[in-house]
Amino acid sequence: MGKLQSKLKRNSTKYRPESPVRERSPPPTEQQQNRAHNDAVSSVTALKSDLCVSGGKDKAVVVSNWRTGSALKRFVGHDREVNKVTCVIGSNHFFSASRDKCVLMWDLHSKLGFTQKFQGHQLTVTGLAISPDSTQLLTGSRDNTLCKWDVETGQCLLKTAISRNLVTHMCWLPGESSAVQTSEDKVVRVWDSQQLQVTRSFPMKQYIQTHCDVSEDGNYCLTCSNGFGGQGCEATLWDLRQTKGELREYKGHHQTVASCIFLPSSMSATPLIATSSHDCTVKIWERDTGVCRSSLFLDGSGPLSSLAVCDSGSILCASFNLGIHCLRLESARGPFLQAGATF
Repeated sequence: MGKLQSKLKRNSTKYRPESPVRERSPPPTEQQQNRAHNDAVSSVTALKSDLCVSGGKDKAVVVSNWRTGSALKRFVGHDREVNKVTCVIGSNHFFSASRDKCVLMWDLHSKLGFTQKFQGHQLTVTGLAISPDSTQLLTGSRDNTLCKWDVETGQCLLKTAISRNLVTHMCWLPGESSAVQTSEDKVVRVWDSQQLQVTRSFPMKQYIQTHCDVSEDGNYCLTCSNGFGGQGCEATLWDLRQTKGELREYKGHHQTVASCIFLPSSMSATPLIATSSHDCTVKIWERDTGVCRSSLFLDGSGPLSSLAVCDSGSILCASFNLGIHCLRLESARGPFLQAGATF
């Protein structure tokens, strides 16, 4: 497949894309905190009610208090930039994948560095999915392979490969022993973690699928794609209970959509999703109608790389130039995105 067509560029042009939804830039009074990372942030995820974990080009994994915007702990152990971070929310352990071909497990309260190392891929690790009981870890790589690991021992239990399956992201299905995976070959696959076999796949899309997420009830999957100038640059909704074509597409971004997430039902009576793009915008969509309800332009942020839900009203957005943005979703007005602190 060659190099990832959606490869991020540090000096990407920043512009305000056309959209029927009024887009807003952060107000001049937006609070600025000390940065969690000193370079581009690749991935962010919620750890506890007030903590998040992030990884970036500076090779570090950082735990921050997202409510105050303060970095609490900095974990160093990777030799190259961190691509992905994941965890089971509420636990004290989290995982990071890197271009150094390995995955590290960290303990929030440990002072001795990483507590486990998972090494076996031949190229950069780009997918991480942890089971709800934190006992099994699935990893995917640009080497076309997926691995299943025993978290306690670090042993690789199973390994499989599919030609041209350059993994871009993975996430675990709630309440199941399965994970969803996106790839540069434009196919969305569902894997059974017990045998590490594909149980379902969906019709090939036209563009590289960059990211995926699964709804709270486990019925739906959301993926997004690369693109430029409005071609591609969409998110897609799939029904995991069938293998037919997509249910809906969400079009409105003008560059690669790097992250897509379902928003929890506590945020709105109407099911919502969120997307972030290299065009510096975060958009909120009605899941069932495809209508874009809010769009926020984060001026100067550069490409937006990752989204994570913190609580019933807060969303974290990782960026290349301005660190991590804490956004508020005001449901009273509609829903309506508002920028808060960056850190």
